[in-house]
Amino acid sequence: MIRTVIFDMDGVLVDTEPLHHDAFFRHFAELGIAMTREEYATFLGSSTRNVYQQLKAQFGLREEVETLIHRKRELFGTSFDASTELDLLPGARPLIEDLHRAGVPLQLASSASKETIARVFTRFELYPYFDNLVSGEDFPQSKPNPAIFLHAAQLAGIPPHECLVIEDSANGVTAAKAAGMYCVGYSSEHSEGQDLHHADQVVSHLSQLSAAQILALE
Repeated sequence: MIRTVIFDMDGVLVDTEPLHHDAFFRHFAELGIAMTREEYATFLGSSTRNVYQQLKAQFGLREEVETLIHRKRELFGTSFDASTELDLLPGARPLIEDLHRAGVPLQLASSASKETIARVFTRFELYPYFDNLVSGEDFPQSKPNPAIFLHAAQLAGIPPHECLVIEDSANGVTAAKAAGMYCVGYSSEHSEGQDLHHADQVVSHLSQLSAAQILALE
């Protein structure tokens, strides 16, 4: 029986990835880092902190991790505020509203920073629908480590096996399964190159999910 739904944010509720991609690659250029598309794809689902921890070790960057994070967030914030095209992904708001009407408590467990989560939730007025918002910046390790999902379940007061996670990244699906949760992999045009085969169920559009269907899962 599913008693709560835990949403990832980027690639599930909203596609801020192009803005993150732009900010990261502008910063990589400033740092003199040559990053391939394949290498960048391995970072999807990781927190900004973990990305820069890896890059600092790999490239011997002189800047402190906090300084690197601050610069990337400056670049992202500029792009976010200037974007006129950013919107919730198709099917996201109807699914959220359907679950809310059915009395299913909703949680967010995103690798995004608290600042980015706040930007998205303010812009799209999502606060009334969610009980808890958990940011990956509060954890020493990103997905595929399951800590963020386990913490979301703890805040909700619901055992992991009664939680359903919606994820679009391979790292996120791995984390959800490691937490002992039912996982729906969202395979959209925004999750290109992500292997979601280890999810319990894979959908290509959020309209394929409903509160009735989710509550009927054993």
